[in-house]
Order: sequence, then C-alpha cells, then structure tokens
Amino acid sequence: MNDVREEIERLVRRLEQQRDELRLKMHLAKADGRDEWNRLERQWEEVRPRVAQAGAVLGDTTREVGSALKLALEEIGRGYDRLRKLF
Repeated sequence: MNDVREEIERLVRRLEQQRDELRLKMHLAKADGRDEWNRLERQWEEVRPRVAQAGAVLGDTTREVGSALKLALEEIGRGYDRLRKLF
C-alpha cells in the first residue's frame, strides 16, 4: 500500500515539475512572439510607404526597388510564419 502511495507521490511531483517547466516555456514563447510581432510591425511600417512609391517609379529603377521590396516583404512573411508556429 505504501509502495503505491509513494509511486503516486513521485508521479505527482514529476508532473508538477513538468507543468512548471511548460508554464515557463509558454510564457517565454509569448514574450518571444510579442518581440517578433513588434519587430515585424516596424518592418511593415517601413516597407508599406515604399510599396506605394514603387508604383510611381519607372524603368530599371522599378526593378531594383521592386526586388528590394520583394525581399523585405518575403522577410516579413517568414516572420509571420514563425509567429504562426509559435501559436
């Protein structure tokens, strides 16, 4: 009878420890997610006006600006994918 009780107590202690570790990891993941979101929002605010300006630019410059914008937008998209995986 004591063996069963001791085993249950060990299991409870182990589960409590795992639960505490997971709670901490979830909290940190939320903080990481918030930091990533803020970084992506800053990038979005920088890129958005350039997208509007790119339509007004003609010739070779358009291709250069378009390539740079495409890279910036793809980076933001990858960041959103990372956030999606966190949640």
